[in-house]
Amino acid sequence: MVEKKRVAVIGGGFSGIAAAKTFAERGHEVHGFERGPAFGGVWELSRSYPDCQTQSPKDLYHFTDQTYGENVPEWPKAPDVNAYLHSYAEKHGVARLFRLNTSVETMERRADGRAGWTLTLQEDGCTKREDFDFVSVATGQFSQKHVATHPGEQEFAAQGGEVIHSSDYTDPSTIKGKRVVVLGGSKSALDIAVNVANSGAKSVTLVYRKNVWRLPYFVGGVNVKHLLYMRAQEEQFNGWLPSPIGRVLRMILKPLIWANFRGLEAALTFQLGLKKHKMVPDEPIEDIVSCSIGVATPGFFEALDKGTIKAVQGSIERYEEGAAVLSNGGTVPCDVAVMATGWKQGLSFLPAEAQHKLVDSDGLYRLYRFAVNPSLPDVGFIGFNSSFCSVLSAELVSHWLVRYADGQLEHQPSADEMNASIDVMQEWRRKDRPAAQVYGGLCIAPFHFRHFDELLKDIGATKRKRANPLVELFVRPSTAAYGEFLASAPQYHAG
Repeated sequence: MVEKKRVAVIGGGFSGIAAAKTFAERGHEVHGFERGPAFGGVWELSRSYPDCQTQSPKDLYHFTDQTYGENVPEWPKAPDVNAYLHSYAEKHGVARLFRLNTSVETMERRADGRAGWTLTLQEDGCTKREDFDFVSVATGQFSQKHVATHPGEQEFAAQGGEVIHSSDYTDPSTIKGKRVVVLGGSKSALDIAVNVANSGAKSVTLVYRKNVWRLPYFVGGVNVKHLLYMRAQEEQFNGWLPSPIGRVLRMILKPLIWANFRGLEAALTFQLGLKKHKMVPDEPIEDIVSCSIGVATPGFFEALDKGTIKAVQGSIERYEEGAAVLSNGGTVPCDVAVMATGWKQGLSFLPAEAQHKLVDSDGLYRLYRFAVNPSLPDVGFIGFNSSFCSVLSAELVSHWLVRYADGQLEHQPSADEMNASIDVMQEWRRKDRPAAQVYGGLCIAPFHFRHFDELLKDIGATKRKRANPLVELFVRPSTAAYGEFLASAPQYHAG
């Protein structure tokens, strides 16, 4: 019989909701902790800038047992995603498991010698310590702001200028009539530049570091989900642990694969007007596809054509009165600077010794199946397998993790097996596919099917692929199908 555990879940976004639901369904006593005032993680409304929307279409951005409403657009806006998450948490009884406005300050091995951890919690102005048999860390990729600072910032602010992080840009009326500089080249940077330009700013300048390939929602009129999210496309990239047959096929088909990607580059260059805007990347698109691939915000390139947004390659060197001085020697007028410089993982509650075991010296995380470190017992990580369909990724790894914690995987790996697998993955990231090093190596894209296959095999699912081989090869992942796959795994209940 599986022993009932007292389980802590840290984080109340999609990953935390998935973890809490999955552990509770297996009969464990779950206690969730969310430092903010509401569920949502990066989708909590106070953290979402105007017009923020998903990078993935809605049928690839929900749990297996609940879809979005028909009135929600193909790429949901932040309020749509937030409403979905709250609805899901209430419907499945997860909301009652969480304490809001509660932060985890420290996490230490239990002093009583039993398995598990002691968490120091800050709640309602009080400090508490509680013991848990297992901890699921679901703080995700975007828990702490990454804020760039530059010389002259204080003087710039004293003279009436303003520097804010992208998540603090919540009221478009504040930039009306002002000269705005957006620093960054990510989706959020382009989203904000478009919103600012449409909200009455006097001028908008996007300052970005390097040219990257960007995918619009439609390529040549075809929804990108029909192009990038299929197993046949995934097999064209150099994934981890290729089979001997896979290696041979990639060699045989190398000319066709090369032609496929050159065609995609040509289509993107023409559709987005990359040449005239001097934004053609130097790197082949197949070498850089990962979770950080750029998304072309609707209206951005049209704004470049009209001159309502100006794009400048470089970075901010320093601020002067009413201006930002750039690394290319130029100066751009600036009243407000928006730092769309992203987020970073926040694991400050982990002891230094644990962080040293978790992360290699080059910043790559040591996680087996993107979820556990064999040197850190009784703890797992949810949502550290970022992807183009992150909600499904979090749900699947939650099912894997609860079985791992309960010793219920079809093959329970030893510490040696896990370390050997981690070493192979690190070698692949460092030598074979440098693009896989983004987010500390915690990105499975574009290898969704490969990762999902491994998880389902580990948990003992008897059904792991759709019946029609052509559908399985050329159609995007189906969340409903993955719900069936999970149901085919052995079921059990703790306690």
